[in-house]
Amino acid sequence: MKKFIYLFILFFSLLNTHSFTKENIMILKLKYGEVEIELYPEKAPGHVERFKKFSDEGRYDNVVFHRVIDGFMAQTGDVKFGNASSPDFNLSLAGTGGSELPDLKAEFSDIAHTRGTLSAARSSDPNSANSQFFICFQSAPHLDRQYSAFGKVIKGMEFVDMIKKGDPNSGSVRDPDKIISLRSK
Repeated sequence: MKKFIYLFILFFSLLNTHSFTKENIMILKLKYGEVEIELYPEKAPGHVERFKKFSDEGRYDNVVFHRVIDGFMAQTGDVKFGNASSPDFNLSLAGTGGSELPDLKAEFSDIAHTRGTLSAARSSDPNSANSQFFICFQSAPHLDRQYSAFGKVIKGMEFVDMIKKGDPNSGSVRDPDKIISLRSK
């Protein structure tokens, strides 16, 4: 009987772990292909919650990659000025907006900013992240414990690499690529 109980507990704990893992996988659709992202709610719960909310509400759909620096990162997520299908779209203001929700408190952790890391964009105030995020093309250790990393690309990084690059100095992109859709798996 004890073996049956142990097997029962083991089975449901594995099932629960699989369900938990699956609900923290996101699919980012780009014109180049699909990108799979794993989120880390145990490291940055507030950022993950906001990211999933905006993703599943479709708020990142058609948002441009307004700042893309070759060899560094691709930034997007300005739901106020960066949505190409919104009447408020303004490429010259993309990157200055956020959302109607309050800014997020910083959630610095031991997650290193390596190739594929998903992290919250912010101003000089560590507690100013809102809707914007970036994906690292390469390791950027100077960002570690300075920015709230909350996920990582686990499949399809080659499609992130194809995002149109911006000006080498500012990163601003003319006729930028955009997110087709971003949803929970």
